[in-house]
Amino acid sequence: MARFDNFAAFYPYYLQEHSNRTCRRLHFVGSALVLGVLLAVLIGSLSPWWLLSIPLIGYGFAWVGHFFFEHNRPATFKHPWYSLMGDWVMFRDMLTGRIPF
Repeated sequence: MARFDNFAAFYPYYLQEHSNRTCRRLHFVGSALVLGVLLAVLIGSLSPWWLLSIPLIGYGFAWVGHFFFEHNRPATFKHPWYSLMGDWVMFRDMLTGRIPF
């Protein structure tokens, strides 16, 4: 298992593990839905119980992308915190056009 001293060293590996466009798109959708649930709970449109769905929504879309399109194991299993950070950095990079959507 590769070891990384910091997130800057991990992120290129993370992007390599997300080279499939459909996988990246599924990550994007899952992350956007997570933000939507958070926002809806904060403004009162949804019950706080919906917060329990966040891991299922976020990881569900991502894992479908890995298992069916990328054909690899999610980085979450080996590097959970860096992977979570990578999800949001990749989301931002896709929003800004730095990474192809």
